Amino acid sequence: MDPRLEHRLLATRRYFFGRSAAGLGAAALGSLLNPTLFAGEAGNPSGASGAANAAGAAPESLGALPKLHHPAKAKRIIWLFMADAPSQMDLFDYKPRMAEFYDKDLPESVRQGQRLTTMTSGQSRFPIAPSLFKFAQHGQHGAWLSELLPHTASIVDDIAIVRSLFTEAINHDPAITYIQTGSQIPGRPSLGAWLSYGIGSPNQDLPAYVVLTSRLANGSQSQALFSRLWGSGFVPTQHAGVSLRSSGDPVLYLSNPPGVSGNSRRNMLDGLAELNQAKFAEAGDPEIQSRIAQYEMAFRMQMSVPDLIDFSSEPKSVLDMYGPDVTQRGTYAYNCLLARRLAERGVRFSQVFLRGWDHHGNLPKQIPQLCQAMDQPTAALIKDLKQRGMLDDTLVVWGGEFGRTVYSQGTLSKDNYGRDHHPRNFTMWFAGGGVRPGVVHGETDDFSYNVTRDPVHIHDMNATLLHLLGIDHTKLTYRFQGRDFRLTDVHGEIVKGIVA
Repeated sequence: MDPRLEHRLLATRRYFFGRSAAGLGAAALGSLLNPTLFAGEAGNPSGASGAANAAGAAPESLGALPKLHHPAKAKRIIWLFMADAPSQMDLFDYKPRMAEFYDKDLPESVRQGQRLTTMTSGQSRFPIAPSLFKFAQHGQHGAWLSELLPHTASIVDDIAIVRSLFTEAINHDPAITYIQTGSQIPGRPSLGAWLSYGIGSPNQDLPAYVVLTSRLANGSQSQALFSRLWGSGFVPTQHAGVSLRSSGDPVLYLSNPPGVSGNSRRNMLDGLAELNQAKFAEAGDPEIQSRIAQYEMAFRMQMSVPDLIDFSSEPKSVLDMYGPDVTQRGTYAYNCLLARRLAERGVRFSQVFLRGWDHHGNLPKQIPQLCQAMDQPTAALIKDLKQRGMLDDTLVVWGGEFGRTVYSQGTLSKDNYGRDHHPRNFTMWFAGGGVRPGVVHGETDDFSYNVTRDPVHIHDMNATLLHLLGIDHTKLTYRFQGRDFRLTDVHGEIVKGIVA
């Protein structure tokens, strides 16, 4: 962003807090009673309220961008992140010819010397493992889906399936870091942090970026998830994702400790604001302003979060649609419904993690269990958003960090196989928020090993997501260590084939 603009914005906040720190309690109470009284103007990077102003029009941008670069088709994103990389061959990328190649070695003309992980590079053979699961065509355009996805089949006309994603990262942590932040090296802001920084959020009482980590399905194994994956990197820390816990307080220390009343907490925060402002006047560190904003957000969340997680007002028909696990905190079904409730409240970016797709062995037994936990709630989320009229401006993303190999890792038998990491192609799907429904984009070869048509790099995907939210990915930047950084680094093209 323009450092002169940043300076003016910081100076404005400095003046405000320096002159009126003593009145923060009244201001906070007023914002809780009537948020529209404190609605910020476009260009305020503190994420001021986007509630309608007196004329009934909301500002175009509530973040560091003065305004959106073009009209937005989506207002928010829900990313259903299938961490550990689901097998595209067993779910979306139908390869019937592989039955002829059972237990034959992957031809070198297909592999073309491509990089392998250390888990299979030492194998003497690379035997081809056709999927054991049946596929059928669904929807108006006849998209092929696995029998493991009956509920997804019911929404196939609402989603755009992209079979030609690819990445350079071959191991989990760098691959998830890459698709989340645009770099395999940790330390950069994630997509949600970029959105919070760039365009803010219309809800003052909840974070712009919320993370929901689902419990593992029975028998699943998983890689670790690190909080830096939803971190703010070098942008102010107030833009980092807030992870809601599945037991106890949704956010640590959200409840007041015994003997501390709401008034006492308010008085304590006012005192802290005065001390922090005095320190800011001395040091000029913008992170002090982030600290003040985070304290105020925590105070407001004491009222907003209990209502958020109270499902008692949800009709039984809606709960039934998400499946039997929907009322159990921390399940994927619960988190999908919670993501819809976050979207209703204007939260800019929600990310639901479902781990356990790391099927290096025993895939035929394990992947059905995970699909049983994932399939119904995922389809229910799309149907729920659609019936509420929210799918048009809510962009839903489904997918993981890379794909899986056609050849078996370890021993191959007629009823058992495993699959190694495969970055050269994988499948994701997108719905709502300006996405063309019912299309299948991209093709792979008969071995689901190389992209043969319409390749989509992960930078292209992120550029497209930003585009749908009204952002030119080349213009949402942050100057750090002497240069301008952006989510898509120096790459990225809009995937026009899936944009409505």
